[in-house]
Amino acid sequence: MDKKQTEKIKQRYNRISIVFDLMDHMIRDQWRENLLKKAYGETLEVGVGTGTNLKYYNDQTNVTGIDFSPNMLQKAKQKVNQLSGHFELLEMDAQNLKFNDDTFDTVVSTCVFCSVPDPIRGLKEIRRVTKPTGQIIMLEHMRSDVEWVGKIMDILNPIGLSIIGANINRRTMDNIEVAGLKITQQEQLMSSIMRRIKLSPNKK
Repeated sequence: MDKKQTEKIKQRYNRISIVFDLMDHMIRDQWRENLLKKAYGETLEVGVGTGTNLKYYNDQTNVTGIDFSPNMLQKAKQKVNQLSGHFELLEMDAQNLKFNDDTFDTVVSTCVFCSVPDPIRGLKEIRRVTKPTGQIIMLEHMRSDVEWVGKIMDILNPIGLSIIGANINRRTMDNIEVAGLKITQQEQLMSSIMRRIKLSPNKK
């Protein structure tokens, strides 16, 4: 894990936290709602950011949200104060989760693994903390399967990475496979760039 790169991206997210809600409309409200109504039990949201997802959880779900940006977390805590439900928000790095193995029934991510410096390490960590019978549900954007579009994304990627620390050309489906997770459902929401994915931790 590249600690310098992690700290650099963390500082970028601290910097943009004040305007992040305005930037976060790439994910439609209906996509969030459809994803998060499937969460149950002890739930971990990785990369909770400013807490945009929090209002979509049902009151029977115990939600732990983590983010490595304290400024983003501060915005999320302000939202929690306006909500009913069970929430705990913690400063933590997705690449090094401070939870025991097999802790959570559901793990959630929405446009997170574009910015985790070592996405395979992060995916292995969420696999570790998910119960063998649990689920991982994700809304993630990634490199297009259309090759010419993917090449344009490759060219443009350094711009987004330098501004906010997010990659637009991550090969997330490949990373999921390398991390040992099993895809049980997937739906393309914006061509092949934005997908709703359900994973099994694939533990024997």
